[in-house]
Amino acid sequence: MFLAKALLEGADRGLGEALGGLLGGGGQRRGGGGGGNIGGIVGGLVNLISEAAAAQYTPEPPPTQQHFTNVEASESEEVRRFRQQFAQLAGPDMEVGATMLMNILNKVLSKHKDLKTDGFSLDTCRSIVSVMDNDTNGKLGFEEFKYLWNNLKKWQCVYKQYDREYSGSLKSSQLREALQAAGFQLNEQLYQMIVRRYTDEDGSMDFNNFISCLVRLDAMFRAFKSLDRDADGLIQVSIQEWLQLTMYS
Repeated sequence: MFLAKALLEGADRGLGEALGGLLGGGGQRRGGGGGGNIGGIVGGLVNLISEAAAAQYTPEPPPTQQHFTNVEASESEEVRRFRQQFAQLAGPDMEVGATMLMNILNKVLSKHKDLKTDGFSLDTCRSIVSVMDNDTNGKLGFEEFKYLWNNLKKWQCVYKQYDREYSGSLKSSQLREALQAAGFQLNEQLYQMIVRRYTDEDGSMDFNNFISCLVRLDAMFRAFKSLDRDADGLIQVSIQEWLQLTMYS
């Protein structure tokens, strides 16, 4: 059995205006089950979820996937409408793969030039899907997508707040503050590992790498918490569990 100790220390914010403001009208682009006018559908989807105050990060897993009829009665009107918009993107299976996710995210980024990014690559989106994909089917269901979208909304606000020079990247001095503002309290060893893994040679981190880093941090927090059955900061896993955790991420 493999014994590990957490290197991390740390602790929902609605979807809405911040990402909604990044979206404009869209041309035709096809992908996934729904296809169609991604700009219009995503814009409508984003604007349905209300703004909420910033909250400290809490590593909770996305709600488990349920059939629509089982949750319809308890959903608020805005979440129900969000689900309907998502269905137009995802199609009958109510799931989006890496290609559709890339189309959606890059539609957002194309309308926000101040982030100075060329967009997310397919490989990056595959990585995002893999760490968010609770049922390991290679796609994001509604709850997983909503959880990701919610975090993206919060994290892009943090990124813009700490990119004080509007350079399109965070310097190392800004990065530590940005990670803390996103709710991640990291020890020095882990912080330096992140710098080496996700920053450029000059120590700066662009938006794509910032999001990739936080998506993975979020996933690792959640994975550790799910395995820390005694809540003592220690986990014990088999080699098979370890390989499943590390290889599909």
